[in-house]
Amino acid sequence: MQKSVSPVTLRAAFRLLMTGGVVLICMGWSYVPGRTYSIVPDEPDYSDSTQWYIKWRDGTADIFYIISTETGDFILNGDTCHHANTYDRSSCPMMLVEMAAVDSFYGGSNNYFSPYYRQVTIQSWLDSLKTFDRLPLALSDVERSWDYYLKHLNHGRPFILAGFSQGAHAMISLLSRMPDSVASRMVAAYVIGYKVTQANLDTISAIRAAQSATDVGVTIVFNSVRAPECALDLVSGGNMLCINPVNWRTDTVSAVFGDTLTARCDPDNHLLLVEGYRQKRLTPIIGREGNYHDRELKFYYPYIRQNMADRVKAFFNRQDSLKHKKCPIECYCYDNVQ
Repeated sequence: MQKSVSPVTLRAAFRLLMTGGVVLICMGWSYVPGRTYSIVPDEPDYSDSTQWYIKWRDGTADIFYIISTETGDFILNGDTCHHANTYDRSSCPMMLVEMAAVDSFYGGSNNYFSPYYRQVTIQSWLDSLKTFDRLPLALSDVERSWDYYLKHLNHGRPFILAGFSQGAHAMISLLSRMPDSVASRMVAAYVIGYKVTQANLDTISAIRAAQSATDVGVTIVFNSVRAPECALDLVSGGNMLCINPVNWRTDTVSAVFGDTLTARCDPDNHLLLVEGYRQKRLTPIIGREGNYHDRELKFYYPYIRQNMADRVKAFFNRQDSLKHKKCPIECYCYDNVQ
């Protein structure tokens, strides 16, 4: 059972999350051994309920959400630690805040699962060579949490996979190792504030570009900027997918949101162009004027929450259609994938 977080706290947390320097991104780098750290926290045990944020709603579908960078360097046993300590929440209190806030914004009637993991700290992104060595530890935790979820927590239900920034990068790793038997239950994958490259499309069968508001088994990607020159290679360099999370179109037709803002896809650069927003603060470390990476979660949350519900409904409608085509009598056939 998780400690409850009040709506006021969640609103304040999102203001911090989006503008206060706690959200950072990660790159699709290859691992280059270098050992740029001398100490790491204990490995999370995902059979331990304290290593999860879970909200059970008796829903017919799940959301599995991977949080973004929420941890700074801290002292562990007299040395500087560059990975989150999932057993000491005092060193990374914002991990819980993001988990609860995203559930509040997106969860709806779905069951919600979010694992703590030894994510790479904010300071690590100041030096890419250090990150080369530190990132695989974080990815290994996410992969183990995913495997545990499938075997012990999912019980064959359809699921939504979602992540933001460092969490979205970890999603690509999960998609790359997802067998067809599991991908068949994926309602959609929301890669928020990150990229899907041509190499990903060529090698990962679980990635299929979303084309509308209700296609299922697809991947949703968007990176918000004022103009193409405001894009960040760390986030969207080489990205090949973009869909507008307001009107769910991939063409240049714009949509109004937040009363005064508009968003439209730029199919040439695979970016989401936002007009009318005047940012007050840049994303920490990698900030650039006109880049809205730090607003991705907050800008579109009502539309994403509704879209998740619509895609779940479409998934079950599709299953019902397939059931009646294949079964002479009424039956439901869901695989219990281990």
